Amino acid sequence: MRKLTNSKIVLATHNKGKLREIRVLLEPFGIECVGVGDLGLEEPEETETSFVGNARLKAHFAAKASDLPALSDDSGISVDALGGAPGVYTADWAETPNGRDFSVAMTKVWEMLQASNAPPPHMAKFNCVLCLAWPDGHDEVFKGFALGQVVWPMRGNHGFGFDPMFQPDGHALTFSEMLPCEKQPLTHRADAFAKLVANCIE
Repeated sequence: MRKLTNSKIVLATHNKGKLREIRVLLEPFGIECVGVGDLGLEEPEETETSFVGNARLKAHFAAKASDLPALSDDSGISVDALGGAPGVYTADWAETPNGRDFSVAMTKVWEMLQASNAPPPHMAKFNCVLCLAWPDGHDEVFKGFALGQVVWPMRGNHGFGFDPMFQPDGHALTFSEMLPCEKQPLTHRADAFAKLVANCIE
């Protein structure tokens, strides 16, 4: 595994929630994080059909464009009773004529579960793939998961994405009902990040 020796990296996302979470995770290591938006870079179209493929696509695009190491995150929720959907298409399910609205995506998931007559609990997992790419084309990939179930109605005012309907195993609150400091250690992103740190930073 290649070690990260730079003190500055690019975060290959425009998602403010992801940017905030990743900056908090990297802060203890003295690594400065700049978003692609801060550099005036666009994100490439996500044309891959897997979390790994999309994470690699975004990280390599940002690394080449910025000439800095780039860290990308591709993540989504997979619901067992829906055959793993929405999965890699999680963000697409939130698309509306006025931009992304995850309440639309969550409602769609719940309506499909009701139509499937699948009995509760509706088991699900959050998936995260982190890709750290260097301008020379090298990359390292790390996968993380958070296991739980989807619940209805949506609950909580914190978090983002599918957080209001995801209740992690062993907890009575959804991610969205938890304070960020309570949610952070339980996330799929924290799971993948621990592997990144162990292999590329420490």
